[in-house]
Amino acid sequence: MKKTIMALSASLLLGGIASAQKVDFEEYTLNNGLHVILHNDSSAPVVVTSVMYHVGAKDENPERTGFAHFFEHLLFEGTQNIKRGEWMKIVTANGGVNNANTTDDRTYYYEVFPSNNLELGLWMESERMLHPIINQIGVDTQNEVVKEEKRTNFDNRPYGNILMAVKENLFKNHPYRWNTIGSMKDLDAATLEEFQAFNKKFYTPNNAVLVVAGQIDVAQTKEWIQKYFGSIPKGEILKKQVFAEEPITKTIKATYQDPNIQIPMLVTAYRTPSMKTRDAKVLDLISSYLSDGKSSKLYKKIVDQKKIALQIGAVGLSEEDYGMYIIYGLPMTPATSADLLKEIDEEVVKIQTNLISEKDFQKLQNTFENQFVNANANVEGIAENLATYHLLYGDVKLINNQIDLYHSITREEIREVAKKYLNPNQRLILDYVPSTEQAQN
Repeated sequence: MKKTIMALSASLLLGGIASAQKVDFEEYTLNNGLHVILHNDSSAPVVVTSVMYHVGAKDENPERTGFAHFFEHLLFEGTQNIKRGEWMKIVTANGGVNNANTTDDRTYYYEVFPSNNLELGLWMESERMLHPIINQIGVDTQNEVVKEEKRTNFDNRPYGNILMAVKENLFKNHPYRWNTIGSMKDLDAATLEEFQAFNKKFYTPNNAVLVVAGQIDVAQTKEWIQKYFGSIPKGEILKKQVFAEEPITKTIKATYQDPNIQIPMLVTAYRTPSMKTRDAKVLDLISSYLSDGKSSKLYKKIVDQKKIALQIGAVGLSEEDYGMYIIYGLPMTPATSADLLKEIDEEVVKIQTNLISEKDFQKLQNTFENQFVNANANVEGIAENLATYHLLYGDVKLINNQIDLYHSITREEIREVAKKYLNPNQRLILDYVPSTEQAQN
């Protein structure tokens, strides 16, 4: 009886969480192609104004890598009506914060203001879209900023270029083969006209989604959106180029030398399908099972029990066209990278051969339920998720029902997907080793 009551209580609690987390939204499209999503949340007097553009590193000229990330900086320089250096001052003076980020697939800008400054946020984002000032002063200034970012976060940071080394070996044709931050040589060689052309091509209303989330009056918000965005001219209709990669059928072996490290790292990586596929979700569960925290299979076996690694982990990077599943480890002397690889492969074979236990499976379901709830726990997260589900997945409703897909995955599917993608002849083995050479900028 006690167990029944406890189970019933847990069921009611989970039901309450799921209900509380339902995100209500309204979406429509302006005549110029700008897609708009509104989410009214009166729980706190704040509002997020955000614009996500469907442009990332994969949309760049191979000889001009880094443009998308560069614009993440450049479009804070100023506009025809916001003087250079004034953008941040306006935001902070009105009690707000703002930021931007870039991936291989999209670029995202946002402000968080007290709700009584919603009109200001909309005006600023419309200024960024319609009236950006792209001149040589701004380009030169941000060029130095990006160079310093690359030195700090990549070139001079221990293990800072792992992702770059993985990408350039896993992808031979697709633009995912270069890092989002790009090449400083490419940026130095670019002309002002090339930056202006990039802006004109990609930073258009029909290549973007505007999300307004928080404490809003929906009718008034719509009026302001039409006022500030409605007259922005539609851009050219973009036809995204499709890049296909040949399947990996033989182990790729590579070495990368890092002058900032003393301990070598084993990195093994697999190319995986688009984040929009069901298999990508199954691989998310596999990654969590193997390496999510100190209770994961790899950590308990390799770090805790056998003590042959200082660190072990795995990460799945799902993107619009392809993904990557990366497992990495730092061997502890006298163990070697080969020793780590042997232990990792044994755990992968177990998943491919046997069904994971019911207990482990339920733990995975609980973990992803918790992650789903936390992803929509604040208005900033909701705004970005709404934009992402529309722009990259093509289905905003996933903000409420993506978890249902994870719940529908079976233990048998986990076994079959592991067999499909995680085989020795389908992967990269990267020896990431110390070097005495100086880092290259």
